[in-house]
Amino acid sequence: MAFVPRPGSFTLFKNVRKVEGSKMPDYSGDGLDIDGNAIEIAAWVREGAKGKFMSCTIKPKTATQPPKQYAPPPDDDQGIPF
Repeated sequence: MAFVPRPGSFTLFKNVRKVEGSKMPDYSGDGLDIDGNAIEIAAWVREGAKGKFMSCTIKPKTATQPPKQYAPPPDDDQGIPF
């Protein structure tokens, strides 16, 4: 049975492809906001005065754009000079 997120919840997974010293997040995942809209989560582990903590960002999940379709030229001969 696949996990189905509920509104207001998300999952985070460790970023195994992170390059040391890069700005890539330590953890990332997705979920649903309170209204049920898809969101992306990114989290970085930081060191602070009181110990380790996570700094996170949340943004709307962008739909992937389908590849542009080739549009054939119109069939009129108006633009041909001969």
